[in-house]
Amino acid sequence: MALNIAELIVLGLLADWVFRRCSIPGFIGMLLVGVLLGPSVMGYLDPDLLAIGPDLRTIALVIILLRVGFELSRKVLHRVGGRVLLLAFVPAILEMLVITLMGSWLLGMTWLESAMLGSVIAAVSPAVVVPLMIRFTKQRKGAAKDIPSMVMAAASVDDIFVIVAHSALVGLYVGHQVNIVWQAVAVPVSLCLGAVVGMLVGVGLYRLFDRFNPRATKRVLMVVATSILLLRLQDLLTGYLPMAGLVSAMALGFVILEKREHMAHEISAKLAKIWVFAEILLFSMVGAQVNISLVWQAGLVGLAIIATGLIGRACGVMVCLVRSRLTLRERLFVVFAFCPKATVQAAIGASPLMAMRAAGMETGPGETILALAVLSILVTAPVGAWTIRYWGDRVLEVAPESDTDARDAAIESDPTDQN
Repeated sequence: MALNIAELIVLGLLADWVFRRCSIPGFIGMLLVGVLLGPSVMGYLDPDLLAIGPDLRTIALVIILLRVGFELSRKVLHRVGGRVLLLAFVPAILEMLVITLMGSWLLGMTWLESAMLGSVIAAVSPAVVVPLMIRFTKQRKGAAKDIPSMVMAAASVDDIFVIVAHSALVGLYVGHQVNIVWQAVAVPVSLCLGAVVGMLVGVGLYRLFDRFNPRATKRVLMVVATSILLLRLQDLLTGYLPMAGLVSAMALGFVILEKREHMAHEISAKLAKIWVFAEILLFSMVGAQVNISLVWQAGLVGLAIIATGLIGRACGVMVCLVRSRLTLRERLFVVFAFCPKATVQAAIGASPLMAMRAAGMETGPGETILALAVLSILVTAPVGAWTIRYWGDRVLEVAPESDTDARDAAIESDPTDQN
């Protein structure tokens, strides 16, 4: 396993360099490295490494969402909070509805099977979107209107919402006792409780850091470990009280940034360094999950379903941006930013199939769902990432470092962003 990890690092860094030289996002090369070394092509990776793949992806996802929390200030959220809530829910719901309709029509699935398909495909990939938005934030591109911050926050909550909805649909399909009304209430409750718990933990952490003043490296290790423990707390509370552990991780960083900004920037810088390693593992392990034969199985019908779902999502994004101060080109940038699929699809794409096997049910629908999840990764991740980078570099205006008045004026007349 250790040898495989070393090989993934070397090949991932090499692929990253080659693809960046070609003006293509480097993670695409890492993804292809995983595909080539994975079971569906060369079968070179150690089964033990593949077995811990879900845990590695979870850790990488925690790091991504921590970076979001440490980049979102209270002032920014106050300006774009209402718009973030709209973008977090409306586009995902529309995409799920469109895919549910198309899956039933084109694939002959039942409504519930199509809904499971929609819940798998609908999530945005934070591993693709967040690093690009942080890059634009550091360059102050779109900062006058807080566009990168708005996209980061909305995409992160979007993922958590879709994962919660997916779990409820799978439980309902395999015959578990699922109260529809309770599940509808559980989504906002889990988000709110996760935020509250994360804020309380964040307060405890920054006070702990004030008391003992550990070096920055120890602080970031403590933050990452605490976030993983919050995910464990989420699992322990399952069945008793819904709590979104990923929201807790974001809220933790948000509180430390608000109370101890200098400390937060130190931790954020360390997280950026950890991400260099985590990114290689994340995308190579996502690539290793890709089954090329399933992609061919999905075919043109699968492409049509994914495309129509993205059209539904695009319409949802445009509706959410009505009466905003964004130009048409900036609104299109937000549309493109909500297109890439990767992390969540790799994490939950096979869960319907595994649930069907465990329940002794026909596995055909689960195999179809997995095939479309794989296809969505291969199509939208590289194209979406390249489009975000290309369009953002040309559309987002660079705000001067000292120019806060322009940003405030840009959103002053936007009633949806006043929260």
